[in-house]
Amino acid sequence: MNTDLNPAVSLMADVQNMSDNRKVDIKKVGVKGLSYPITLLDKANSLQHTSSTVNLYVDLPHNFKGTHMSRFIEVFNEHRTDLSMPKFLAMLDAQRHALDAETAYCDLHFPYYIEKTAPVSGQKGMMCYECAYEGSSSSDSREFWVSVKVPVQTVCPCSKAISDFGAHNQRGMVTVRVKLGPFFWIEDLVAIVERSASCDVFSILKREDEKYVTEKAFARPMFVEDVVREVFTELQAIKQFPRFTVEAENFESIHNHSAYAFVEYAPE
Repeated sequence: MNTDLNPAVSLMADVQNMSDNRKVDIKKVGVKGLSYPITLLDKANSLQHTSSTVNLYVDLPHNFKGTHMSRFIEVFNEHRTDLSMPKFLAMLDAQRHALDAETAYCDLHFPYYIEKTAPVSGQKGMMCYECAYEGSSSSDSREFWVSVKVPVQTVCPCSKAISDFGAHNQRGMVTVRVKLGPFFWIEDLVAIVERSASCDVFSILKREDEKYVTEKAFARPMFVEDVVREVFTELQAIKQFPRFTVEAENFESIHNHSAYAFVEYAPE
């Protein structure tokens, strides 16, 4: 709203801009847990409409009493129809300028859907992958991370080696977090993870598909250590990400705990 055209608004007290004498700078202040529809780039369908949970912050110098919360929503609403990776930092730049801040921050959590075909029957179903964007922007630095959670199946190599009749298997979750270099597709990151496990997971499986995935996993037993090393090796080989982490958690079928492994690529 243009307050110059609205005398009643222009006469209202702007409490946020009042001074504060406690001399305490605030690292992050803003809105948390905002639920909002967004649009992303989709490798197969050009665009994907999904929902998100958003946290938006800026820093606040000690001499200002408060920030302007409504401006966070105004800027985010302007950018929500194109939050592809290249545009995410542009949204942060706009937040920083709108709130006259040194640094703007955002973490954006959303489900991303990929259509997947069963390996034998050809039945199609939608898989959901939990993703997040995390970024910050200031006048002299910008940082952007993308994370993807990918469900997988693993068969225990030890169980297979010592058992006469089979091996225990379980569903696991692999989380990959990469620092953005060149543009990449979420779908490609998912594919790297899925081929690094004993077998990938599907939303629809007919009997012939179930036989296939069971036998495929049994033929390729993997510890969590194997999974994170496989993903690490592939990500390092494509030389696209300046930093990344990979973690795997197996929800063990014969233990009352999970198995876990974590690796990090962070060259000096």
